[in-house]
Amino acid sequence: MENLENYYGRLLLKVDVENQKILRKLTRYPGMTELSSQKIKCNRCHTEHEKSEVSLELSETFYCPSCIQLGRVRSDEWLYHLPQKHFLGHDYLCWTGHLTDAQEKISRELNLQLTHTSRVMILAVTGAGKTEMIYAALNAALKSGKVVALASPRIDVCIELHKRLSRDFSCTIPLLFGGGAPYFRAPLVITTTMQLLRFKSAFDFLVIDEVDAFPFSENPQLYFAAENACQKEAKILYLTATSSPMLERQVKKKQLVKLELAKRFHENPLVVPKTFWHHQWLKKIQQQRKTGFPLLIFAPKIDSGRQWTKQLQEKFPLEKIEFVASTSENRHDLISQFHLGRIDILVSTTILERGVTFPKVDVFVLNTSHPNFTTSSLIQMAGRVGRSPERPYGLVYFFHDGKSDAMIAAIKEIKRQNQLGSKQ
Repeated sequence: MENLENYYGRLLLKVDVENQKILRKLTRYPGMTELSSQKIKCNRCHTEHEKSEVSLELSETFYCPSCIQLGRVRSDEWLYHLPQKHFLGHDYLCWTGHLTDAQEKISRELNLQLTHTSRVMILAVTGAGKTEMIYAALNAALKSGKVVALASPRIDVCIELHKRLSRDFSCTIPLLFGGGAPYFRAPLVITTTMQLLRFKSAFDFLVIDEVDAFPFSENPQLYFAAENACQKEAKILYLTATSSPMLERQVKKKQLVKLELAKRFHENPLVVPKTFWHHQWLKKIQQQRKTGFPLLIFAPKIDSGRQWTKQLQEKFPLEKIEFVASTSENRHDLISQFHLGRIDILVSTTILERGVTFPKVDVFVLNTSHPNFTTSSLIQMAGRVGRSPERPYGLVYFFHDGKSDAMIAAIKEIKRQNQLGSKQ
């Protein structure tokens, strides 16, 4: 008998199934459904298309461009699925750390809410320890034999989560992202939100970390992917430091329960950014380098990031300075080297705005008033500083040619969170 284990809960193309003999044991669905003489819908991502825009040349066949990075769905081919099976329940939690009183309160409240509601959001400031706060809820689901997934829109966040949960849970955890290692079945999965499109009715408990991040935020296709990847009675938990209008509307309509924590785990306040005119950036970097602390510099675009990196390398020839972006082939190695202290200054696009921790780091944001920097992204960038109890303070500098609304709103929100945190 062929091994079906790795197909439970999956939604796959024919090319994704290695042993073609297994196909006859899988339920098949049309790749696309015709909605009218003009429109057609993808049955993997549920995106609707005008037929005239997605027809294959010299053919009455159509395809879906919206999820094509996962393999091409065609109207004349099938999607394959095998219903999920549960695991034997087991206690996998081996974390030896402790929650603060504030974290413990959120953890207990989360477990309580999950007993009678299906959608919860934890809104907690950067560095509050959101991941550790959900450990009890994750383990409770695993102990009852349920299938659990943690998803994030950002690959770097997924990699960080995988490191931490592989250390703190005793089960082997697959890590799914484009170009990553092959999937294997496990009770706990870490995946990008895009990869959720390869699952159907698979998870009993789904956690989406950094739910407000691109490309998930306000994205109907990926919200559908999350819902479709879950069992009918599944629980979904959203984690974020910066909510979105869509989520707040759901809270207002009582479709989503919000739990809020405005205090970092080490109980020191968030670092409030200081603002400077842009021409001062090199002078301020010279001053910062005298401290010896690592420096993370955010650039709004790849070309400006490369240009500033070159300037810095010429100005500071004895320092190890690198640039990283989504296009960097060695991005994961560069991030690791910076984390280990082998890179002194790392210039980055917004790929490092969230989900990563660099102890004792300072953050400078150049051309902060650029429209690529939103309020939430600026809050997240500032939140990279002061996360470690060894250095709960640090420098957050916003360099600008005129303060943007996003800059003003970000600083105002950080101050508001500090005021709220002082009362918790």
